Amino acid sequence: MNRTHGMFLAAVLALGLGACASPGGGGGAANEAQIRTGVIEQINLTEVKSNHDQGVGAIVGGLAGAGIGSLIGAGTGRDVAIAAGAIIGAVGGNVAQQKYFDKPQPAQQIFVRLSSGVLITVTQPVNPNLRPGQKVYVEGSGIDARVMAQ
Repeated sequence: MNRTHGMFLAAVLALGLGACASPGGGGGAANEAQIRTGVIEQINLTEVKSNHDQGVGAIVGGLAGAGIGSLIGAGTGRDVAIAAGAIIGAVGGNVAQQKYFDKPQPAQQIFVRLSSGVLITVTQPVNPNLRPGQKVYVEGSGIDARVMAQ
């Protein structure tokens, strides 16, 4: 009876795991992209916020400030100088990044009438090869969508 019970349990477990497997080797992988076709109806020039990584200036400034602070004093005074240098450096690095690197970048807002009849808009970096009336591919979706000439 125990052997029959064990074989039954193994068969149920195998069927359960088989039912959980996705067909086609895991369809919907992250590297797959949806591509749609359409025609450009309108293009508007616009600007988008810089794509520089947020916080990099504060991190680099804080590290530099802590490094400079470590050269000052000894003992507890040195620890205070490291902490103060890190704080001042982080604030300074953040201000520098915002002032010099986070400038708006030129972009274009493209209105595309898809083959299905749906009108979508994609904002992307400027592509001078695109013009109204042109047949295009729309690759991806959401903020990762891009319009490319056919």
